[in-house]
Amino acid sequence: MPAGGGGAPTGHALSQAAAGLFPPFPSSGWRGWAGPVAAMVVGGLLRFVNLGRPDAFAFDEVYYAKDALALLRYGYEQQFDDSANELILASDGNWRTIEVFKDDPSFVVHPPFGKWVIAGGEWIFGVTPFGWRFAVAVLGTLSILMVARIARRLTRSDLVGTVAGLLVALDGMHLVTSRTAVLDMVLSFTVLAAFGCLLLDRDQVRRRLTTHPPGSDALNAWGPALGGRPWRWAAGVALGLACAVKWSGLWYLAAFGLLTVIWDVSLRRRLGVARPWTVTVLRSAPIAFVAMVGTAAVTYVVTWSGWLFTDGGWGRQWADGSESLVPAALRSLWHYHSEAWQFHVGLTSDHSYESNPLSWFVQTRPTSFYWASFEQGESGCGADSCAAEVLALGNPIIWWIGSVALLYLVWRWIARRDWRAGAVLLAVLAGWVPWLLYLDRTIFGFYSVVFLPYVAIALAMMIGALVGPPGAGIDRRRAGTWVAAGILLLVVAAAWWFYPIWTGEVIPYTQWTWRMWMPTWV
Repeated sequence: MPAGGGGAPTGHALSQAAAGLFPPFPSSGWRGWAGPVAAMVVGGLLRFVNLGRPDAFAFDEVYYAKDALALLRYGYEQQFDDSANELILASDGNWRTIEVFKDDPSFVVHPPFGKWVIAGGEWIFGVTPFGWRFAVAVLGTLSILMVARIARRLTRSDLVGTVAGLLVALDGMHLVTSRTAVLDMVLSFTVLAAFGCLLLDRDQVRRRLTTHPPGSDALNAWGPALGGRPWRWAAGVALGLACAVKWSGLWYLAAFGLLTVIWDVSLRRRLGVARPWTVTVLRSAPIAFVAMVGTAAVTYVVTWSGWLFTDGGWGRQWADGSESLVPAALRSLWHYHSEAWQFHVGLTSDHSYESNPLSWFVQTRPTSFYWASFEQGESGCGADSCAAEVLALGNPIIWWIGSVALLYLVWRWIARRDWRAGAVLLAVLAGWVPWLLYLDRTIFGFYSVVFLPYVAIALAMMIGALVGPPGAGIDRRRAGTWVAAGILLLVVAAAWWFYPIWTGEVIPYTQWTWRMWMPTWV
């Protein structure tokens, strides 16, 4: 038997406990990839078809597309001319020759990595709407595959994995932020990558113990060594990149750091280690801190290389001339961050599309990224009047039923102690709860795209539960399958209905009004 309150676990108990740590996957080879890849292809088509529409700056592209161009040219952000928008749209898109900048650097309040991603698309395809949206669309498309594979690994179900990927592919919030050069899809992608890396780390440790059960060397109060953890270091890199997109990535660094430590505690408890918390805090937590927080910090600073290794960035010379053991460049960077922090905490100006985080799950106040109206004959308008809008509105079916699925996961976590439900819920809370602390600030609903993948996984898990396990009765599975199919049919129908206002398609104004289900969507 595993050790109780005092002694070390026996070799037989350790081997017996380790035997069930790594449940098998339902399939192998291409069968485990077919569904996720199909979901990615569907999502990729929705994201890349007419990616250059609208042929204009959408929402904060007016900042990020030009900041990305400045990074390509200078390595840091630069102030741009008042006529920069018109000059860029009228140019040939060559980033080497476009002259739209003033002589002074620009003070920006978000770290550079997300803009470097946008710059990658501009470097390949030019400073055009397609160019500055391309790299973000790639990340948005890849994240569909990642969600499907993560959900499959989490639940050991091909069905749940494929459904989760399909839900993300058909969500409007995810689609709009994938088709727009804003930072939030880059943040969502890096956070999702970190979650996937930690899940791989969890499986790697448990598979190692399953295939090589602990022997006599593990017969001590510390339990068996858990071996190398390369995926946890990779998670640290991903979280460092997340923080280098937006500082809200810090909340995920804290939440996922806690998550991986709790998983280690749970493993040691299952193996019969007498004091799993004490052992984990003394043996694993320090290494986990270095692997995640230390790696994230180094990664974060590296993303500022363009600012650090040049002389012209805003505040770059602030600490020059003063003596200290800390290099002047790093002290100047600290000053930059202090100023950016003061800006963030003081950002309380009203905005017509600001949204209370308490309403995000109901989707009562989406953000309009682009709007244009046309008379008959303009831009293909065949009615008396037409409208074209890019509205960052989540698929209502996914968000509304997904909210019920989150409550279902709360029950699974409390009643069944399901670690998978707890992990998904923590990922949602880390992206949502912190914004409740800043209700006096200007906040937008599309910030929720960072935790949309976990809402989709929650809904896919509930759909899997509705279908039921293979051993359930025929009538039970038939009824559950009909309900699950009905939910998916509603998701597809809603995606078809709202796609025109997710992608800026020119439609009759009357049809646009039909899609405004709530007065707060206008």
